[in-house]
Amino acid sequence: MRLGENREEVLDFATSITKAAWKSFDQARLIEPVIDSQNEALLSQTAPELGIDPLIALNEASSLLNQSLAHARPRFLAYVGSSGLEIGAIADLLAGSYDINMALAAGAATRVENQTVQWVSEFLGYECAGGWFTSGGTISNINALVAARENALPGSRIHGLSKTKSAMYCSQEVHYSIVRAAELMGLGSASVRKVAIVSEGRGLNPVVLEELICADIDAGVVPICVVATAGTTLTGAIDPINDIADICEKYGIWLHVDGAYGLPAASTSRAPLFAGLNRADSVSVDAHKWMYVPKACSILMIKKQAPFARAFGHDEAYIPHDEEILNPVDMTLEYSRPFRALKLWLAMRVHGMSEFRAALEGNLAQANYCYEKARDCGEFEVLPFHPVLSTVPIRHIVKGCPDVDVHNRELAQAIMNDGSSYVSPAIIDGQQWLRPCFTNIRTTLTDVDVFLESAIELGIGLCPTHGTAN
Repeated sequence: MRLGENREEVLDFATSITKAAWKSFDQARLIEPVIDSQNEALLSQTAPELGIDPLIALNEASSLLNQSLAHARPRFLAYVGSSGLEIGAIADLLAGSYDINMALAAGAATRVENQTVQWVSEFLGYECAGGWFTSGGTISNINALVAARENALPGSRIHGLSKTKSAMYCSQEVHYSIVRAAELMGLGSASVRKVAIVSEGRGLNPVVLEELICADIDAGVVPICVVATAGTTLTGAIDPINDIADICEKYGIWLHVDGAYGLPAASTSRAPLFAGLNRADSVSVDAHKWMYVPKACSILMIKKQAPFARAFGHDEAYIPHDEEILNPVDMTLEYSRPFRALKLWLAMRVHGMSEFRAALEGNLAQANYCYEKARDCGEFEVLPFHPVLSTVPIRHIVKGCPDVDVHNRELAQAIMNDGSSYVSPAIIDGQQWLRPCFTNIRTTLTDVDVFLESAIELGIGLCPTHGTAN
């Protein structure tokens, strides 16, 4: 099961594939290639009984990757993409080669994880007592909310919820992982109170939040936690963390900040928008989103370790235990964990915080440029305020179009089919929008221009008669 004498040749070939990929990411593609007949045949094969030459297999993998949708390309503006930072890709190769398990103490690797958590907390302005790397924002959030449940309902991990009624509170535009956590924890999705948002900035309305909490307490419902979102996926909105922290402190409720997408901007000129972050009991951020490293790399940072030990601690015969030092498996959901921290540790060592901040400011500038150009050109509808972060919802408007929502839904698909750019659709207040999001180190202002020009051209082509209507 080893590569044998030709393993260096295999590594050299893999290096050449990687070099070609990195070079191809420097410029946007004119089209997004489809899966060709040769790869269709390969993907239709049954499991091989006998192996083949590893160089041939790597060449096949290279071809398949080239016909896959890569977030690293500069005009991938859909969802919240990542950049596949080059040093992070090298870190993944090293971490996979050593195959370290972070479930228990792992020597220097554990120290690296702890140090990287501390570096991230300093970068964001959140003083933490520790934390861990997870597979993504969903797992980071679930970890935090399980600890919040045990904190509010001691013994619930053992006895269950019984007939206790409980509730979680969040913005109406919260990420679905919060609802999923409520379902998995046995609270049920009906326990999630979706709080109305304000019109300016679309953050959670703290007045409504307190009203809901008071009503629940009067009805005998136990508040588990409040989730403040630091950058909603839909529009990049930031909930008023300081105001929410005041309410949580008043009623003794756990505050978790889901910063999976937007929290890195706390290190930039947008830092005042994150006031109160340091008051949160737990904070999550996805480094594989707006800190540019390859997937999967999320970080959960916490104020106190004890609630997590109460929520996850266990004493199994096959796990060594130290009375003073807890294993990560005693404070997290995951058992076997790869060495995810290495990619961010290396990225911070190689690029430093100043390069990260500059890249983030660059994405913020691209978002503002996109907003203003779309607003001023007369072809698009925009939200009534500048982008809070790097997400820029826009709606293409063609004179005489009978259904703007259908038009923009079809336009989003036409842009994806065209392949020169890639953007995802979004539904905001019941309307269909295009939703470019700028989180890539390779994107330039020229790419923004190309995207908008392509959207206009394709949009007009979808409605060829509307320009002369009326």
